[in-house]
Amino acid sequence: MQGIELSRRFYFDVVRPWLSTIAPGLPHAAALIGSGSELLGFDDKTSKDHNWGPRVQLFVSPEGFNEHAEDIVETFLRDAPASFLGEPIGWRCRPNSPPEGEAAVGRLAHGVEVFTLAGGLRTILGLESVTDITPLRWLALPEQRLLAFTAGAVFHDDGIGLEDARSALAYFPRDVWLYKIACQWGRIAEEQAFVGRAGQVGDDLGSRVIAGRLVRDIMRLSFLLERRYAPYPKWFGRAFSQLPIAVTLAPLLDEVLLAANWQERGNALAAAYLVLAKRQQEDGTGGDFEPVIGPYHNRPFPTINTDDLIAASASGIGDPQLRQLPLLGSLDQVTDLTPLIENPSRSARMIKSLFDV
Repeated sequence: MQGIELSRRFYFDVVRPWLSTIAPGLPHAAALIGSGSELLGFDDKTSKDHNWGPRVQLFVSPEGFNEHAEDIVETFLRDAPASFLGEPIGWRCRPNSPPEGEAAVGRLAHGVEVFTLAGGLRTILGLESVTDITPLRWLALPEQRLLAFTAGAVFHDDGIGLEDARSALAYFPRDVWLYKIACQWGRIAEEQAFVGRAGQVGDDLGSRVIAGRLVRDIMRLSFLLERRYAPYPKWFGRAFSQLPIAVTLAPLLDEVLLAANWQERGNALAAAYLVLAKRQQEDGTGGDFEPVIGPYHNRPFPTINTDDLIAASASGIGDPQLRQLPLLGSLDQVTDLTPLIENPSRSARMIKSLFDV
């Protein structure tokens, strides 16, 4: 059984009946969000070796939290069965610490955690609410953290607002989305000619490394065009394979990574760029453009007209703040450093520093 179904049954068969005795009538939401391969349905036998098992997050009002949260997490282990559906209530191994804060609480001994909605938002995303999120703040929200909040499942909601919050964060506002698309084409523009240039001087290793970077950029642009959040690197390729556009792109990206020489590598990359550009053109995303594959100046390296694609993508941005920003990108377009991406307060500070605001 996969973790999300295990936790669903855990809530309905164990936690909910128990909660009705320890805190009868307590309005709450119950969910499995925040972390874990279970959220994407990617967990398997290997996943069981850490932070996996019957678990659920309970979301309550601030008043309910103050009155009941500590009692819930302290007394659950005393009342709970030793195991559920063959899985221990305690953890085999829990390297990730439970939440601890003024509106979030858990214990190492079991998987029942209690939050207010604000506490959950603060813990996972560093947000206080989902209203009036500025464009700059959106750029500081890494896609893998947004996915952690919006994936998984809500098992129950008494009107706490969890479902509404997840809906509000389901995807980027259009202007932020267009900005990210423009910046992603900008990343491709920076290096697309280098695959051929490095190969031309006999640096095949360098050519392959640059090609690998561009494959990643193509995949991230694919997530954007499909309006899906990209996950943590461990599940990046698997999630990409489930995108509709991957049916066409995946064989081309395989060609890039398996190519015997820089010419084959460059041609496969150019074909992939064209798939993305035509998809964007068909969807009417941004302004008008005509995708063209041609040499890089007078050099025999196939490239796409990224200047036109960047300009077309950016032309649809209506927000005045975003229109004034340099096309540098969101947090996860300028860094892949996990300790930074996974720390909401550092993420926000970095974006402010990047744009000097």
